[in-house]
Amino acid sequence: MTLAAASQRRRPSRAPVTERPGLILAFLCVVQSMVYLDVTIVNVALPSIQGSLGMADGDLQYVVTAYGTVLGGFLLLGGRLADILGRRRLLRIGVALFGAGSLVAGIAHDPGVLVTARAVQGLGAALTAPAALSTLTTVYGEGAARNKALGIWGALAGVASVLGVLFGGLLTQGPGWRWVFFINVPIAVAAVVLAPYVVPESRLPQTRRRFDTAGAVSLTAGLLLLIYTLDQAVNVGWSAARTISGLTGAAVLLAAFVTVELRAEAPLLPLRIFRLPTLRAANLAMALMLGAMLTLFFFASLFMQQVLGYDALRTGLAYVPLALAVVVGAGLASGLVAKFPAKPVLITGLALSAAGLLVLARLPVSAAYAPDVLPPFLLVGVGLGMSLVPVQIAAATGVPEQEAGTAAGLINTSQEAGGSVGVAIVSTVAYTRIGHAMSGPGHPALRSARATGFHEAFLLGSGFALAALVVAVLLLPRVRPSV
Repeated sequence: MTLAAASQRRRPSRAPVTERPGLILAFLCVVQSMVYLDVTIVNVALPSIQGSLGMADGDLQYVVTAYGTVLGGFLLLGGRLADILGRRRLLRIGVALFGAGSLVAGIAHDPGVLVTARAVQGLGAALTAPAALSTLTTVYGEGAARNKALGIWGALAGVASVLGVLFGGLLTQGPGWRWVFFINVPIAVAAVVLAPYVVPESRLPQTRRRFDTAGAVSLTAGLLLLIYTLDQAVNVGWSAARTISGLTGAAVLLAAFVTVELRAEAPLLPLRIFRLPTLRAANLAMALMLGAMLTLFFFASLFMQQVLGYDALRTGLAYVPLALAVVVGAGLASGLVAKFPAKPVLITGLALSAAGLLVLARLPVSAAYAPDVLPPFLLVGVGLGMSLVPVQIAAATGVPEQEAGTAAGLINTSQEAGGSVGVAIVSTVAYTRIGHAMSGPGHPALRSARATGFHEAFLLGSGFALAALVVAVLLLPRVRPSV
């Protein structure tokens, strides 16, 4: 074999990029849907898990937070590792970990084993998500084709999160809660086997594959501590010593990370990436938008079950029109961003989302589904679909290919951090309001008190959407559609 031939064999194949981008997109969307589904699919199954494993009330939250905390903490590290080690390689490692964690969670008969398996799932998701997104942005160059692909990708976040609630109800009331986890295993096995035949490998050149260990340790530890502390603040209180010390420790670790990055030869997160005004605004808007989005899913589920009296399956089915509305909104946005700048599309979507949440904030205690719940669900669904598409496009605009993994990890981190901060703040306010209502004159019924608190939650969620709208109006440049 000649030296030229050997060099050619070592070079990552680029043929699939031009010959079958649609197949690559479909593959990546299936893989990523597992990550999105697992954010919400377990919520409906929690009562069944608690009864089956005998978990205490205070421990049940860890089934959710173990996944979200590890996912959020390792996303940026996963993005950088994808750039250095190879995006397809890290995708396969992440999917394998996710599948293994799902299998162990499904057969778990001990709460500690289940929580540990959920953490492994979170780690697998943190490696998978940025590797998948950065692969997509390297397969599709900037222009109409990438915008269309990101439109489909952006719709996944809303649709899969909503479908997670539906599938959680169907599986829990059908074959049982363990299938909430088992359903991931065959998908993960198929993805690991098929990835080499579908997805091209891409990574940084050999001379630039240095790793910033100090930055990785300080950033990952800081994000883990921050997200964990925010999750716990809902239960222990914002003024508790545990919360204050956790937030202080996270601030120190993140400040140390910035110091390290300013001095590192090959930084984990090149701070120069923040010179891109479109990326800065997109990440801030995404964080605020996810605060609104997760507030909606969390408190709408509670409102339907604890105020309107729906069971788990009926609650899941109630989300179906919202999921369809997200698809419609994403389809509209995909067409619009091919002709108009992303900014007005994003502003329109955020305005619709904020309006829908404001309507939810006025739901009566005796609300009927069709006239009262459905209209704001449709408004929010179309708005989310229209918002997620342009914000994903904006986050990838102008990013060099060698930093695609970092940018993908950054936008995914903004999602996780925004959702965690949003739900933590809103939950504190909502449950404080419920407590005040219960102790007020006349001692109103728990159902009415809950409705009061949940109304407050929807109002704050609308505030997050409006804040994201202000960011889009003031900070997001008008990026012209590329053809």
